[in-house]
Amino acid sequence: MTVIHDVRTYRSEEDLPRERQLAYAIAEVATDPVEVEPAVADMVVNRVIDNAAVAAASLTRGPVSAARQQALDHPVSIGGFGSTVFGPSLARRTSPEWAAWANGVAVRELDYHDTFLAAEYSHPGDNIPPILAVAQHVGAAGAALVRGIATGYEIQIDLARAISLHRHKIDHVAHLGPSAAAGIGTMLGLSAETIFQAVGQALHTTTATRQSRKGEISTWKAHAPAFAGKMAVEAVDRAMRGQTSPAPIYEGEDGVIAWLLDGPEAVYHVPLPAPGEPKRAILDSYTKEHSAEYQAQAWIDLARKLGTERPELRDPENVASVVLHTSHHTHYVIGSGAGDPQKYDPTASRETLDHSIPYIFTVALQDGAWHHVDSYLPERAARPDTVALWHKVHTEEDEEWTRRYHSEDPNEKAFGGRVVITLTDGSTLTDEIAVADAHPLGARPFGREDYVRKFRLLAEPVLTPEEIDRFLGLAERLPELSADDVRELSIVAAPGVIERAPAPKGLF
Repeated sequence: MTVIHDVRTYRSEEDLPRERQLAYAIAEVATDPVEVEPAVADMVVNRVIDNAAVAAASLTRGPVSAARQQALDHPVSIGGFGSTVFGPSLARRTSPEWAAWANGVAVRELDYHDTFLAAEYSHPGDNIPPILAVAQHVGAAGAALVRGIATGYEIQIDLARAISLHRHKIDHVAHLGPSAAAGIGTMLGLSAETIFQAVGQALHTTTATRQSRKGEISTWKAHAPAFAGKMAVEAVDRAMRGQTSPAPIYEGEDGVIAWLLDGPEAVYHVPLPAPGEPKRAILDSYTKEHSAEYQAQAWIDLARKLGTERPELRDPENVASVVLHTSHHTHYVIGSGAGDPQKYDPTASRETLDHSIPYIFTVALQDGAWHHVDSYLPERAARPDTVALWHKVHTEEDEEWTRRYHSEDPNEKAFGGRVVITLTDGSTLTDEIAVADAHPLGARPFGREDYVRKFRLLAEPVLTPEEIDRFLGLAERLPELSADDVRELSIVAAPGVIERAPAPKGLF
């Protein structure tokens, strides 16, 4: 059973008891001792493997190297065991907030892990780095870690179901700070009062504009969720020391709803599990088969199919136009509706191309495949026949695909659309796809073997075979791991890999 919390702005003179504030409701969900269901525990294992897979593939990339070096330039906190950082040896540790930072960047850099899309979009796997970092630092066992991750997913997904941030140009990580703080609170067995204070600070410090995902997208795109995770760790630490936070953080007269979201007259209806109700939200999320923004996943699968079945579509001389009829969100965020000329620029950054469905559809159509490195290479983007075809691809919003995008019926919810390709001979080709092949309702839903295969594929260039097997052996036993085992739940790069990566110096 789900409880719907009606959340609105309250004037300062109105009485809003703490127990009726959304941050406190989140804290109560976090403190509920309900057991984690086996299917949820299994999916937590899948997502831990998935995070490690995409982190492995990004170990030598610039943003990841910079964040890792920042973390390693800080000593281990004196209050615990410290936390591991993806890449270096297990003996090399740092304080948990900096591990959350470094590992959060590694997980998000390639935009290749799990997703949930509703009123807001999210990558709920971003909860795992901060929760795992704290688990290693305090000596939590696997069962407690699983409980914390289940809470993190639940809160972020439930907030994303009800509260749109992007409509007001607020970055989606504003839902991540509260969810990670709540997940850490669950894992540590903190009181509702402490979690309430941590959620308030985590939200207050992680609201930022969406410019990080607009125009010429910078390397901060990967750092933004890592910053939210780092802030969540620090918020929990501060709350555990008895310090308070702004309240009511959502409902206050000068709070988030009144000034950053729909305004003082708005009412949001936030679904949260009732007391005793298992936290199942992770089961509604979905991972990525391809390294690209989630709304591109289904389009990649359709483009691969069309290019393979009709090779003549790969030649721009044969194509007059390509129109992708899709949802409002896809059209305005990664489509031509964004009005960003950079989405058609062959010299654009990888981060920008990752948010250009015209580019992604073109390359997947021509190559019949999508690769997390090769598909973004500058020479691939600049290929003349690709540029020519790419500039013929445009998006249009379709009301029906927008309706399906926002549908609460999981059997109807869709993230794709209909493509109409007009050939130079005047003929047209029309096809459509609702969800990606890897989606739970797709042609090839991801199961444990797919997560393991993805991990092996992405890890093999940078991890030894023994290290791959070691990590998988731990991850697949996650709910039964001891605290000592959890402290080794990381990936160690093969000799020479980290040494070949940049190690930039800054202030630290």
